[in-house]
Amino acid sequence: MNPTLPSTHRLARAVRVLRAGGVVAHATEGVWGLSCDPLQPEAVLRVIELKRRDPAQGLIVVGAEPDDLAPFVDPGATDAWHAAVAFWPAPVTCLLPAHDDTPWWLTGDHDTIALRQTDHALTAALSRTFGGPLVSTSANLSGHPPARSAWQIRARFGSSAVDFILGGLPDHPGTPSQIRDMVSGHILRG
Repeated sequence: MNPTLPSTHRLARAVRVLRAGGVVAHATEGVWGLSCDPLQPEAVLRVIELKRRDPAQGLIVVGAEPDDLAPFVDPGATDAWHAAVAFWPAPVTCLLPAHDDTPWWLTGDHDTIALRQTDHALTAALSRTFGGPLVSTSANLSGHPPARSAWQIRARFGSSAVDFILGGLPDHPGTPSQIRDMVSGHILRG
């Protein structure tokens, strides 16, 4: 077993929490994040509320494999999709034209969806164990620095706001993922 990954028991517990509509905190590529099932609107809206985030902004969805993310992308955006897949797995979040069926709670007021095939071992293991994609957003109140440890999660959100703290270590502490518009080619962050 990889010593940087939590035990199979802890991953299974995190997945039970996610499937029940809960919120899990864990390390990601650069900072600690909050995850939930992207297809459970109550869970996603709870994350938005925890962060005090404007729902119009949308959220990032991560997966262990491109196939986890493909259903969120407009089928007509093949060039942009192939360009995104060429970057992954990596700490590169790609903005892609959203499929018409993509829920508004993920896209916000945009016609794009923010997707990333994670290269973070723990986040990928969580997605694989869950069996699909996850919302992944920095663990912070909007406009404030992201949490960098489990104790900061507890201090910022309280002991009962997050349903489970999985743990882990960021690969690139303090560095958020790059955000790239795959249609225009513009780098929006990083």
